Amino acid sequence: MNRVAAKPPVVALRDVVKSFGTVRALSGVSLELRPGVAHALLGENGAGKSTLIKVLAGAHRPDAGEIHLDGAPHRMHGPGDAQAAGIAVIYQEPTLFGDLSVAENVFIGRQPLKSGRRIDHTATKNATRALLERLGVTLDPDRPARGLSIADQQVIEIAKALSVDARVIVMDEPTAALSAAEVARLFGVVRALLGQGVAVLFVSHRLDEVFELCEEATVLRDGGHVWSGPLDQTTPDELVKRMVGRELSALFPKQANEPGEVALSARRLTREGVFVDVSFELRAGEIVALAGLVGAGRSEVARAVFGIDRLDAGEVRVGDRVLPSGSPSAAMAAGIGFVPEDRRQQGLVMDASIERNAALASLGKLSKGGIVRRRDERALAQDWAVKLRLKFAKLSDPAGVLSGGNQQKVVLAKWLSRKPKVLIVDEPTRGIDVGTKAEVHRLLSELAADGVAVLMISSELPEVLGMADRVLVMHEGRLAAELTAPLTEESIALAAAGRG
Repeated sequence: MNRVAAKPPVVALRDVVKSFGTVRALSGVSLELRPGVAHALLGENGAGKSTLIKVLAGAHRPDAGEIHLDGAPHRMHGPGDAQAAGIAVIYQEPTLFGDLSVAENVFIGRQPLKSGRRIDHTATKNATRALLERLGVTLDPDRPARGLSIADQQVIEIAKALSVDARVIVMDEPTAALSAAEVARLFGVVRALLGQGVAVLFVSHRLDEVFELCEEATVLRDGGHVWSGPLDQTTPDELVKRMVGRELSALFPKQANEPGEVALSARRLTREGVFVDVSFELRAGEIVALAGLVGAGRSEVARAVFGIDRLDAGEVRVGDRVLPSGSPSAAMAAGIGFVPEDRRQQGLVMDASIERNAALASLGKLSKGGIVRRRDERALAQDWAVKLRLKFAKLSDPAGVLSGGNQQKVVLAKWLSRKPKVLIVDEPTRGIDVGTKAEVHRLLSELAADGVAVLMISSELPEVLGMADRVLVMHEGRLAAELTAPLTEESIALAAAGRG
């Protein structure tokens, strides 16, 4: 028996089943979380990971199966029971009160009291400082939470979990929005937790991070339990095959195309304090990657090209037309589509139906006398759902019920239905599983083959190397380099650091 398996689990799921109507979200899933061990939870979007997390958090009660705590069956009636059992969940997007201090957020609703009535602010700050020191992090307990980085917000959520003596911490895609340096710091914090005997369930689509941090893993597929075991007895390729249920023949199915005419040109784009003197061209049939470190100005350039943000200087030209600054409608009329980085906040109306979201950018051609023709709207959504292999129950369901990868497909459908000449995609595969990544890459390659000019912003160097014909690298708001084949990680990284 290996060292990990010899440890009795703190929490275990035994043959858990959970359904929502006719949809079986979990089907006989088992999982064991051990003290001092990081356990990865893997699977494609829609595999059942979120449902399993909510079962552990007490938000969902299993229809069948058992939850065991310290080896004995334990029934949870709600999140309060999970918290009392020492289980805490840290979600991808922290939920802090921006106007409250770090200390107030850590002890919200549980502040130490003086004389039983008044909040003891000194004790609250001292307790927060001690928790942060335990994690090896320096943060001012008096600082307001508003304006903190995602990495710092996650540390506060971890400190909050420790303040209630959490023995199990679930981390749902904690690195999705972090830079490499922030990921390294977060992993240092997690290792400190493991050294103190905390069990960690780590959910991520990044297999390099999984192998760096975790000792065990569980793979789900279509709500079922596929595999559990030690990571030192498997490989990334084997995990991918278990997740998708097939050989992933090509994660980057890039087709070789001969670039055509210039589809878009940007000349000396400047937005004071953000980016300066940025010029480039996009040609029909090519994929151009916009690379650089977080904060280099990549997304800001894309937003300005599409007209979301106004330019202080420079021009964007499509064909012989100069686009007015700050006008997304003019960009759309010129044939530009824009898939934003944050699909939930900027790409979709989460409470609106899948079919309405897919049709949002095409309502003009689907309307008569200001009234949307519902039959045409549904036909458009149904057509793109088939083309993009969308997984859904009903097109009338809210977009918010879809998995992250399927939400991304709806955003893509919204713009592809307009048949764009230029498509800007900002972090097109962030937070989606490997199988869906391959589908998105296939789609981008097919668009380029059909003559669409694609501007792809990506923080993942393998994606840049696998999909781009050319790479524009930004450094501190300026275009530092334009790279062509043969592309290497080293050349891109050096240019992004200002040493190219």
